[in-house]
Amino acid sequence: MHRRVQAATMAAVVLAVLLLGLPLCVAGLVLQTEQARTSVQVRADAVLAAASSRLAVGGRVDRALLEEHTQRDGRWPASVVVDLPDGSSVDAGPDTSGSSVVGRAGTADGLAVTVTAARGSLWAADAQLVVLVAGLAAGAVAAGSAVGLVQGRRLVRPLEDLAERAERLGSGQVPTTPPPSGVEEVDSVAQALVRSAGQLQARLAVERQFASDASHQLRTPLTALSMRLEEVLATTSEPAVAAEAQVALEQVERLSGVVDDLLARARLQASTPREPLVLATVLEQQRAEWRPAYERARRDLVVSAPSPAVRVVVGAGPLAQALAVLLENSLVHGGGTTRVRVRASSERGGDWVVLEVDDDGPGVPPQLGGRIFERSVSGASGTGLGLPLARDLITAEGGRLELARMRPATFAVFLRAAP
Repeated sequence: MHRRVQAATMAAVVLAVLLLGLPLCVAGLVLQTEQARTSVQVRADAVLAAASSRLAVGGRVDRALLEEHTQRDGRWPASVVVDLPDGSSVDAGPDTSGSSVVGRAGTADGLAVTVTAARGSLWAADAQLVVLVAGLAAGAVAAGSAVGLVQGRRLVRPLEDLAERAERLGSGQVPTTPPPSGVEEVDSVAQALVRSAGQLQARLAVERQFASDASHQLRTPLTALSMRLEEVLATTSEPAVAAEAQVALEQVERLSGVVDDLLARARLQASTPREPLVLATVLEQQRAEWRPAYERARRDLVVSAPSPAVRVVVGAGPLAQALAVLLENSLVHGGGTTRVRVRASSERGGDWVVLEVDDDGPGVPPQLGGRIFERSVSGASGTGLGLPLARDLITAEGGRLELARMRPATFAVFLRAAP
């Protein structure tokens, strides 16, 4: 944005220079020409008076009399020609052929004086004026560029801070009230963002409390029901009853697992901020767990673990689960070598550590590209829950899971770098 502000300021300054500088330059040139005409006319009258006086006393008009008038005005050197009544003429001064700035004076008895300004002096004065106006125009453009740069940065800094606060809000953190930026519109948006963050946090707190309460209330009857079914299963002698009791017990255990997961999610969201995690630890763990499965499938798994200095703000459990989903997806639907790479990124504001998982398989079908993270959307016989769950886990940690490329399939996990 600061470049657009600077460009707009520069355009305004250049337009002002063109609208004011060009007429000023033309007016200055005309004024200088008039000053030169006035100068030569005054000298013509002075030479006429001096020559008339000399002739009146019987003297002679010579070059020495005229020389003192050729340099009388230092800005406009001129030549002087005096035509005497007897038909002779006397001249002095530089060559002024081709000049249009001429002053004339004469008497009734045939005495005539012509003073012509030198063309070189006129050109030199015009060139000085043009250089002066051009220098002022260049100075105005430079000043406009500096003002545009300062104003652009002044406007961009609050917007960048606002974008960072919005990013923190998206990761579940409540942004603090920013200091006044001096831009009324930006301050209004910042205040609205803080208010919205407070309302969102209040609603999330209510939802987390409800999930926690519901989980606690459901665990007791589910435990009792499970114990009752185990008792029926242990005491019945009828195969049909035993089979039904076994199925019911499995359903209850599955429901208990869902309740436990719901309770764990509520506690996770309400927990304190994460401690920095050494990324290489999780990557090494996942490589050790998944290498046997890849070897059985005659596939290679290459994990480029970063140095221990690379740390991210994320929980080890959610990151491991999300990475396991991506590795399983690649094993089932991909082909060739599966690669896990780590790189740094500063896109969308902030410092990110990006995990990229790709392989040499056929990639994601075009019809699934835009819906790959929707629940129950799967390209094969899967449930379609793995990728949505992985994305939810990463999002809850303040990160992002994206499909970076469809062919070959490349998934990117954006994690906030630890300070």
